[in-house]
Amino acid sequence: MSMDVENFKVPSGEKISLKDYDSSWVPLWAKEKEGKEDKKAIKEQASIILENNRKKLFEMQELFWANGTCSILIILQGMDGAGKDGTISHVMSGVNPQGCQVTSFKTPSEEELNHDFLWRHTKALPEKGRIGIFNRSYYEDVLIVKVRPELLEKQKLPAKNDRKKFWNRRYEDINMFERHLVRNGTIVLKFFLNLSKNEQKQRLLKRLEEPDKNWKFSFTDISERGKWGEYMEAYEDLLNQTSSEWAPWYIIPADKKWVTHASVSEIIVSEISKLKLEYPKLTPEQSEALKKAKLNLEKE
Repeated sequence: MSMDVENFKVPSGEKISLKDYDSSWVPLWAKEKEGKEDKKAIKEQASIILENNRKKLFEMQELFWANGTCSILIILQGMDGAGKDGTISHVMSGVNPQGCQVTSFKTPSEEELNHDFLWRHTKALPEKGRIGIFNRSYYEDVLIVKVRPELLEKQKLPAKNDRKKFWNRRYEDINMFERHLVRNGTIVLKFFLNLSKNEQKQRLLKRLEEPDKNWKFSFTDISERGKWGEYMEAYEDLLNQTSSEWAPWYIIPADKKWVTHASVSEIIVSEISKLKLEYPKLTPEQSEALKKAKLNLEKE
């Protein structure tokens, strides 16, 4: 059973509203079982989908590495508690660590602030044949920086411009940056984990109530939650402005973790499959050299 995730893609050039995307969405087969209160069967089926996709991803990664002509950049964005860390852990647990790298971007350092906002992200891009994952990304510079404009003052920008033009130009910079990446062989997959405010509350409370989850809690989570409406507006703007034909956004329901994990894995596997990669073919000279090497080994 598939996750039927095609409707998660944000169409390029069209305006969407986040209100039209259900954060608690489940596929039809799960909805039918939900009516029977068969939660165990739902989770078992979701686990099968996820495991099948992990196996496919493992096989594809070797082919991807051997081909060595492309790279994949996976971007995960979402409010605190949306499940970015868990998604990385569950979806990518089967891949070879040598071919995959995860970068988490925190508050920029003084050195990073002395460069343009894309500089530190450019340094972390995956090499050919590798999968790179950005846990948060340059999109923070049109999210938290937009919601908290005082952070913009630290970026040492030239003389102030009209704010609306500034943000539109920053969206344009991101679109052109991603277009450059795609033209040079990087597949860009962008996932917004769409968490409801009520589900975030439950997850934050869990961090406070369970001692082994206390370390996950940050007081900034509460202050940022107070600006929920502003963040949703900023997310909606960036989704509308930066979901392009070459690097579309996917709005992933995040209230149910199994839906998030299965959906993201389904999209990654589907997009890699479209590349129709093959193992490199040996030249006649290389084939002859292999035969000689085999003969030499057999003679030992």
